[in-house]
Amino acid sequence: MQNNKTYIAALLLLTAVGSAYAAGTSVAYNGQRVSLEANKAPIHTAKNDQAVAQLPAGHRFVVPGAFTVAVAAQNSPPLTVFSDDNKTLLGSEVDIARLVADSLGLKLNVVPTSWEDWPLGVASGKYDAAISNVTVTKARKEKFDFATYRRDTLGFYVKADSKIKAIGKPEDIAGLRIIVGSGTNQEAVLLAWDKANQAKGLKPFSPIYTKDDASQTLALQSGRADAYFGPNVIGAWKAALTGKTRLVGSFDGGWPKVAHIAVTVKKGSGLAEPISTALNGVIQNGDYLKVLNRWGEGVEKIDHSEINPPGLGD
Repeated sequence: MQNNKTYIAALLLLTAVGSAYAAGTSVAYNGQRVSLEANKAPIHTAKNDQAVAQLPAGHRFVVPGAFTVAVAAQNSPPLTVFSDDNKTLLGSEVDIARLVADSLGLKLNVVPTSWEDWPLGVASGKYDAAISNVTVTKARKEKFDFATYRRDTLGFYVKADSKIKAIGKPEDIAGLRIIVGSGTNQEAVLLAWDKANQAKGLKPFSPIYTKDDASQTLALQSGRADAYFGPNVIGAWKAALTGKTRLVGSFDGGWPKVAHIAVTVKKGSGLAEPISTALNGVIQNGDYLKVLNRWGEGVEKIDHSEINPPGLGD
């Protein structure tokens, strides 16, 4: 009976969280108040002639005259979130894509895409780029080129009433059931920690893979998972929105080194340089920080966009 009550309570919370994503929601976190209603208005920037001049001669975009970008096809605010029409995508990733498109003198064509689809989509030329919270890693640099736009910070979040007080070192995950995205750098971090832990005779952790944000919320609130490990800005948003979760540890996405989130393009396409120039242009003119601040992500800002910097595994 207790399990049923817990499950029903989690479903009720899930419903509340889902409705809270509607336009008009205002969330305060990371020292910023974020309003989905206010953030419907796009932030545009000026065309960057230097970036345009760096485009490869004769380059053909997927859609002529447009920058076609794969972004996450789910509610993961502040990165991506559907507006009240359940069709229009908002979020910092969409805003960054718009700044790049504007800088290159192109229209923006956003394509909601699953995490599993963007690598093949970018490599095959289905998309010009992916802007989907992709971290630069050694392995990914073998197939893709990157232009950085945000520092990658990961967070461990637990239920507000969890007995877990802190996760501050690899040994702390021993025996825990942790929600993590498949094929992500945070999964790679956990697997590396787990390998070291088991070599010391500690209990293995159990990864829990979910299909979407709603499933993550349900797994954590129903007690099927002990913690969530993922992009800190997503966890911070949820914690501020519902008060049902709390942060118990944060790490750089390239643990133990700093890592960066980057616009991802096909390797050798020649797009990384003009995109990086476009990003540096909006960093300098202030439009970049306007975007990050209005989504509460200013804490992850960078001062300069780099092409293919060291990442996880380097």
